[in-house]
Amino acid sequence: MKLSEFQNYIKNKKVSVIGLGVSNVPLIEFLHGCGAVITARDKKPVEELGDAGEKLKNLGVRLVCGDDYLSGIDDDIVFRSPGIRYDIPELKAAADNGAVISSEMELFFELCPCDMIGITGSDGKTTTTTVTSLILKKQAELDGSGRKIYLGGNIGTPLIQYVEQIKPDDICVVELSSFQLHTMKRLPHIAAITNITPNHLNWHTDMKEYIDAKTNIFAHQTKNDRVVLNYENDITRELSDKANGKVYFFSSKQTPPSDNGVYEENGAIYLKENGTPKKVIDTSDIRLVGRHNVENYMTAIALTAGYAAPEAVADVAREFNGVEHRLEFVRELGGVKYYNGSIDSSPTRTIAALSCFTTPMVVILGGYDKNLDYEPLCEPLFSHAHTAVLTGQNAEKIYKALESHGIPAGFEIIKEPDFEAAVNAAKAAAKEGDTVILSPAAASFDRFKNFEERGKIYKSIVQSFAGEGSPLPIEEKKK
Repeated sequence: MKLSEFQNYIKNKKVSVIGLGVSNVPLIEFLHGCGAVITARDKKPVEELGDAGEKLKNLGVRLVCGDDYLSGIDDDIVFRSPGIRYDIPELKAAADNGAVISSEMELFFELCPCDMIGITGSDGKTTTTTVTSLILKKQAELDGSGRKIYLGGNIGTPLIQYVEQIKPDDICVVELSSFQLHTMKRLPHIAAITNITPNHLNWHTDMKEYIDAKTNIFAHQTKNDRVVLNYENDITRELSDKANGKVYFFSSKQTPPSDNGVYEENGAIYLKENGTPKKVIDTSDIRLVGRHNVENYMTAIALTAGYAAPEAVADVAREFNGVEHRLEFVRELGGVKYYNGSIDSSPTRTIAALSCFTTPMVVILGGYDKNLDYEPLCEPLFSHAHTAVLTGQNAEKIYKALESHGIPAGFEIIKEPDFEAAVNAAKAAAKEGDTVILSPAAASFDRFKNFEERGKIYKSIVQSFAGEGSPLPIEEKKK
């Protein structure tokens, strides 16, 4: 649908927007500019909405807040926030009464006039999305095309606010969560699933629904589109049979048996298209640590094939220092290095983080329980660390998994409910030459708003430690 057609369609329509989070306030502003009659609904009381509430009141938006925020929905269109399921009774009733149920991301994909690249996966999607956008931006610099690259979606930037200025020659790079993908019908021309492992099983009805939501990222593609899949992940490898477009496999362990893909050989990463391989970069060019980041670059290379030259990829690989809260170096103190991996909200993410280090480790674990199995974490933890500090809602669940597996002699487990005390306990347990990392293997919602807040508080505590040692980021230390 063209923007002008949507503006004519939505004018004077009754619209409810449910949830006043990061994406929905810009959505309301956009809809208001199009002439919609808007009701904003949120579970928080009006007085807790702060500046967002005042802004919406000034726009003339009706507010329905508190425990009954979902009552009396009689609108033409309902936009839900990603965390609200489409099939709750109130939304089912609204749909039965003729309402269209949508979301900010669904509307953006309907209106966006340019090529779209979408990335999802249980792990690695934020780094892959960021690297993909940086490669495309670097290419635009190198060729002087003036093409703009827009980065957003689940990564934190609501793209609907830019839809009026996006041009057909631009490119949008979008991170998509399973919550966002669950009901979408129009999706990226080029898509990737980095991997699929158990996650968010407290929200999805079961693993099948979670996989189906992820698969939806390429379910509506055509033969001219592209999907990038992880050949080493059993689930994503098997999903290739459902693809309508070209499949590009990536693998850091072997050459995928397909005409199109990305792989590593003799210390270099190759892009193969139509059976012909071409070297893109040396693996040593990648500044980010960890084999999983090599795979993130492989995914980005497959996604940007045809858009970016190897020079653009190499420049980004040598310059990019990582995304905050993802194996982020915090400081070195007393011969101990401290890292922030607050994004590690599942056992698989923590396992990947542990694999990046060869030094003895103290690992801070625990948080909000997403109904995940912690048995797979046990052996990697025992192999890489000498101490685990358990904190948060699911600390006892993690302990029971470790105990059931069999805690090796000499491995120390510290239980500390208070987060700051847990970080201090990790410091006390660390010796010169050790690495301390916050890698919770759990979500943050038991005590923090999100993983960003958890990571920032962790960094603040670590920065407050007294003693010799630089608290500066790696980049600052090198200057």
